[in-house]
Amino acid sequence: MKNILITGGAGFIGSHLVRLMVNKYPHYNIINLDKLTYAGNLENLKDIEDSPNYKFIKGDICDTALIPKLLRDNKIDGIIHLAAESHVDRSIKDPFAFANTNVIGTLNLLQSAKNYWGEAGKEGFEGKLFYHVSTDEVYGSLEQEGTFFTEDTKYDPHSPYSASKAASDHFVRAFHDTYGLPVVISNCSNNYGSFQFPEKLIPLFINNICNNRALPVYGKGENVRDWLYVEDHAVAIDLIFHKGKTGDTYNIGGFNEWRNIDLIKVMIKTVDRLLGRPQGSSDSLITYVTDRAGHDLRYAIDSTKLNKELGWSPSLQFEEGLEKTVRWYLDNKEWMERVTSGDYQAYYEQMYNR
Repeated sequence: MKNILITGGAGFIGSHLVRLMVNKYPHYNIINLDKLTYAGNLENLKDIEDSPNYKFIKGDICDTALIPKLLRDNKIDGIIHLAAESHVDRSIKDPFAFANTNVIGTLNLLQSAKNYWGEAGKEGFEGKLFYHVSTDEVYGSLEQEGTFFTEDTKYDPHSPYSASKAASDHFVRAFHDTYGLPVVISNCSNNYGSFQFPEKLIPLFINNICNNRALPVYGKGENVRDWLYVEDHAVAIDLIFHKGKTGDTYNIGGFNEWRNIDLIKVMIKTVDRLLGRPQGSSDSLITYVTDRAGHDLRYAIDSTKLNKELGWSPSLQFEEGLEKTVRWYLDNKEWMERVTSGDYQAYYEQMYNR
């Protein structure tokens, strides 16, 4: 029996990972810790909420009393840490919130794990693992086509968000080097798929196209991103958690580079087709806006190490994954309406604070 703590498990990537591990490992106890901010939604996990090997705890990773108690009470053997503030635009407006959650919260988890597992000396670290999920944005921006981020790329963060994630990565490595804490880090490219909060590009634009709202494009839409299907990401995390080398870093990318404007035009065609609209009827919704401050030009991940050492590769081509994603949002308009209205937050507030 293993007791695994997944932080941020009610969020987009976290909910997919929780579902995968609850269903795949009935002999594990999966404990989902989530603060249930605007991006955390337990509706994402309705299908497994009554599973005997699953437990949800509402809490903050910055809580210095909660985290040590949670680890002890649940005899945690492994931590997969996804809880984070992650939207770049929000980080520009409120960098302190990102520093608090992404840096101080991670440090609280690290210190708590070190203290709990290390009570028996370094032997207490055997069979334990602290897995930190990070982003490709810590590497900065790629200017030249044909170049890629590798695990050896120097950090060069440009936004408060990426700076906070870079700092948390450094703390994770420091705890490994200083205290011998068993850790592993993965840095992923842009994720897409079901249950993503509609502040992110793909669900936001799908929703806007459906409702004939403007599609705001930063600058000329020439920024390039590498897109990773979220279920493929969850599979990669599971693989790294069980077979990755302690102290190592693994990059996870989809090998799918798209200019934002090209991606948006493919989304328009896909949504219009599935809604039965004439092709290109939503093109007029594209609206060019002032570019984001510190906007990195291009991200591209080289996942060769993960492929060669652990055998992982993406299961879907981007067009196939995008079609599947668009269909999910069109088939789940009630979920989208509840998320965009904020009704789900009022429900959780009443449930957990009464």
